Amino acid sequence: MAVPKKRTSKTRTNRRRAQKKARAPQFVECPQCREKKLPHRICQSCGHYKGEEIIEV
Repeated sequence: MAVPKKRTSKTRTNRRRAQKKARAPQFVECPQCREKKLPHRICQSCGHYKGEEIIEV
């Protein structure tokens, strides 16, 4: 079995784990109704996406 030759330092471990932090979602404004929505998603309040009505709300 493979075994590490050197011990991984605390700093190196922490640097690697720093990439796994949770980030707050970024919201954008819907151009139709001005509500906050996630980017590249259908607006939940008006049902528009890329200027077209996808679902009737």
